[in-house]
Parts: sequence; C-alpha cells; structure tokens
Amino acid sequence: MGRLGVLLLNLGGPDKLEDVRPFLYNLFSDPEIIRLPSPLLQAPLAWLISSLRAKQSQQNYKKIGGGSPLRRITEAQAQALRTQLVQNGHEAQVYVGMRYWHPFTEEAIAQIKKDKIEELVVLPLYPQFSISTTGSSFRLLDRIWKTDPELQKIKYTVVPSWYDNSWYLQSMANLIATKLDQVKDPSKAHVFFSAHGVPVSYIEEAGDPYQKEIEACAALIMQKLNRPNPYKLAYQSRVGPVEWLQPYTDVAIEELAAQGVKELVVVPISFVSEHIETLEEIDMEYREIAEHAGIETFARVPAPDTDPTFIQALADVVLKALGDRPIPFSATIQPQKNTKLYPQERWEWGMTPSAEVWNGRLAMLGFLILLLELWLGRGQILQ
Repeated sequence: MGRLGVLLLNLGGPDKLEDVRPFLYNLFSDPEIIRLPSPLLQAPLAWLISSLRAKQSQQNYKKIGGGSPLRRITEAQAQALRTQLVQNGHEAQVYVGMRYWHPFTEEAIAQIKKDKIEELVVLPLYPQFSISTTGSSFRLLDRIWKTDPELQKIKYTVVPSWYDNSWYLQSMANLIATKLDQVKDPSKAHVFFSAHGVPVSYIEEAGDPYQKEIEACAALIMQKLNRPNPYKLAYQSRVGPVEWLQPYTDVAIEELAAQGVKELVVVPISFVSEHIETLEEIDMEYREIAEHAGIETFARVPAPDTDPTFIQALADVVLKALGDRPIPFSATIQPQKNTKLYPQERWEWGMTPSAEVWNGRLAMLGFLILLLELWLGRGQILQ
C-alpha cells in the first residue's frame, strides 16, 4: 500500500456572517442548481440572488452564533478519523473537501497532489446517497480527474453510501437511547426521524436511491436501538415549486400532536454534523411548531459529530473500501442532463424566514432573468 489518503466530502457553510453572501453566490453559480439558457447569465444571476438573500440568511446564522460550525466539526472529524486509523494500524492523511465553501474540494485535491498520495478513499459525509449531495461532489471530482493526468495515477475508490454500517447504526442508537432516558416517559416517547428532503422527481425520474436508503436506515437504527418506542420518518427543508418527499416534518409533527403524542425524541437522520438545519430549522422552527401543536417534550438527539463510535464507523467504512474492488466516480448514479437540482442548503425565495412555498417563485425567477438580459443588452431570452 502506497501513501494513503482519505477525502471527506461535505457541502460546506459560511464560517462567519461576512461569508454568507459569497457562500450563496457559490451555491447559485452551480449550473446544476439553476440551469439558464445562456451560461453567460450564471454569474450575474448568482450575484443578484446572493445579494438579495444575504441579509435574511445572515439573520438565520446569527441565531446559531454568527456562522456555521460545519467546517470546525468536519475538520475535527477528520483529525479523529486519522487518529482512529492509526490505532487500527493504517497511517493515513485525511483531507476535507467542501462543495461550496472553504476548504473547497479543489483545495483538498491540490493538497493531495502536493502530498503525493498514491491511494485514496473518497468518503462523503452523507450516509445515504443522493444525486444532489454525494452525486454532486462525485461529478465535480470526475471532471477534475479527467483533466489531470497526475490525478489519474492515483489508485482511488469512492464510497457511494454507508447508511447500513453497523458502527454507524450503533452510534445513532446510542445517541437516541441517551436522549430517551432523559425524557419523562422513555418507553412511550415517539422517536421522530427528520431527514433532509429531496424532490420526488429525483426518485421517480433520476433513479435516486435516497428515499429507500433513508427508510432502510431508520428501520435499521430502530432494530439496533431494540426498544418498543414507536417511530416516524419525515422530511425537512423543502424548497421550490415541485413536490418533495413526504411526509413533511412540520406537517408530521402537527399530526402526531393531534393524535395525542406528547413527547418527541427528534433524530436528524441524514446529518452527521450540527449545522444550520439542525441548530436553527429543527431546534428553533420545528420546536416552535411542536410547542404550538401541544407537544410537551421536544428532545433533540445531537448529530454524531465526533462521537467515538461514529468515528469508528468512518474508520470501518474506509478499511472496508480499501479491501473491496475499487469503485470509480462514473460507476455511481448519474442524473439525466435535464434533471433539475435544488440546493441542499435551505434557501427561501420568499421574504419570510420560513417561506416553504415560493409564492410567485417562477414569475420572480423569470423576471430576474429578464432584467439581467436587459441589463446585459441581450434582448429577450425566453423564446
């Protein structure tokens, strides 16, 4: 075995309030997020969107301390994983590559080349595969690899998903059990899994396995937990003028309350690090919905972060990948070219903090594009 490297992939998030606008710009500069008739419009539209939404997004980040903790946590996970691999007899360098913020994936690749890594495991910090998360990072890496002969010399393999890893399931079960034991009635509290949502079209048209993997993961965690508590799986963070996976988290909370459920133990199942969607969306927005609906206990299970059992899970995934047949980027599920992707960082087109439905969103987007075309002096574009 040559010099070993592990590349951890994640979305990224603004470290401080000043980073919010450029982070949004990076997000909406991605042609997979917003497809336009002309690539010349991508940068101007991204600039306009990020400028319009920066203030509201900054308000949300202020609520959780002035920035996302994602980079700090991911780098701590990388260091813990490196230590665990050494304890398991494998010397390795662990790198962090974010999709839309520092350290960018490209920065991590540059360091990997500088360190002359000979064997690489590409490990997304998304337990379940989706074309919009793991798939997006894999497509970026595939493009980078195809244009760099030096990278093509590296023996690499990717890990498409690892939601069924026994150590990961045990980590989640342990975290849930700890929280259950803190509520008034541990045996009857409802375990409520909240996963990041995706549009139904991803599943039905693009063949995304995300829904099946999320559902299987929740069931496996409950098996590992081995307690009689009822559980529910719902999906959060929906945006856009399309149907997303249901049931929706906010609606499901209200339905459980109407059924007489008084205690919820809320599990952020698709997230392995604390960030805006756990600290603000779940802890603040959904907690408020639950309290108004009559839920008396809203106990949120923490994300795994650097939980020792979770770090052992990551190490186990890496070691298994090294022992299996290599999987190239191209072997993972690729969306059709006309598949419309939506940003994983929740972003509202509306003017309210919780604008789950974009009233007038299509008209707004068309209007913005038209304004940009006029500004650029290119006349009409929507032929």
